[in-house]
This record gives sequence, C-alpha cells and structure tokens, in this order.
Amino acid sequence: MQAKTFTENARRAQIVRAAIETIGELGYAKASFGQIAKRAGLSSTGMISYHFDGKADLIAEVVRDVLTTSLAYMRERIDAVDGPAAELRVYIESNLAFIAEHPVELTALLESLRHGGAPGGEADGGTGEWYHGAIDVLETCLREGQRTGDFGRFDPRVMAITIRQAIDGFHTESIRRPGIDVAAYAAELVRIVERATAHD
Repeated sequence: MQAKTFTENARRAQIVRAAIETIGELGYAKASFGQIAKRAGLSSTGMISYHFDGKADLIAEVVRDVLTTSLAYMRERIDAVDGPAAELRVYIESNLAFIAEHPVELTALLESLRHGGAPGGEADGGTGEWYHGAIDVLETCLREGQRTGDFGRFDPRVMAITIRQAIDGFHTESIRRPGIDVAAYAAELVRIVERATAHD
C-alpha cells in the first residue's frame, strides 16, 4: 500500500509538472489533456483523469504547487532577517527574484488564475483568496512597522496593494522586455517603497 501511495504521489507530481510547463509555454487554452499527457510521457489522457477530477481540479493543483514553491522560496529569505523594514525589503527582492527565475511557473500561475484556477474555484481573474492573503501579509508587515516606528504615516492597505501591483507588473514587463535586469528593478522598487514608507 505504501509503495502504491508513493507511486501515485509521484505520478500526480509528474502530471502537475507537465501541466505547469504546458500552460506556461502554450497558454491555458491550448493546454489540453492530450498535450499534458504527451509532455508527461503518459500513454493516454486516462492517467490524468485517474488522478484528477477534470481540468479544474488539475489547474487548482497547478496553482497550489506554484504558490507553495514561491512562498517557501520567499519565506526562507525573509526569516533570515529581522525587523519590518528588512522583512519588507527582502519580501520585494525575493518575490521579484522568484518571478525572474521561474517565468514558466509564473505564466502558468497567472493563466490558471485568469481561468478560475484558484483553490476553491473562484473565477475572478486572480483577485481571489490567495491574492487577498498576499495583500494581508504585506499590510500586517506595514502596520507592524508603523507600530515599531520603522515606518511613517500612510494607509497600510493602499500601500500593500501598491507594492503588490508593482511586483506583479514585473512579470508582464519581463515578457515584453526579455533580459530586463531584475536586480536593478528590485533596487529601484525598494528605493521607491522606502521613500513612500519613511517618516515625513
């Protein structure tokens, strides 16, 4: 039974990886079970149907996988620093670095979310629970920074949304301008945010 479970988990992971690559390279509309099965090296699409209850179930898993990977990548770096100001800086830098290092995964994530692939199934163009959760994390950091005196006076929610949108915009910009310098983009965004959150 344990061997079967291990094999099934490995197969699910293989299918999810193939789905990420297919969506990331071909787009959601062209990411058929046939294309995903071919990329995964499966003999038939029936193997996908065995592990997932339709395309919506598979796409939701794609979203979970990319978000889990990105959060782990960022958390490792954020946990290495102390204080709201440093945490905010590393949040921005690590998020942008992940986007730059994983363009296929980010394209798959955004394509999936645009087609209602958020866990829970909300077809809202990417403004679902995961997005509001990301805003909440930023807002909490900003409020803590105001409490400790690291940051000045501003609306934390508006600032959190502004930062999140600036980060998300990097992915679109990197598609339009291949080879964009992520370090320079991150440094400039950090400077802008530092000025915007500073005391008057």
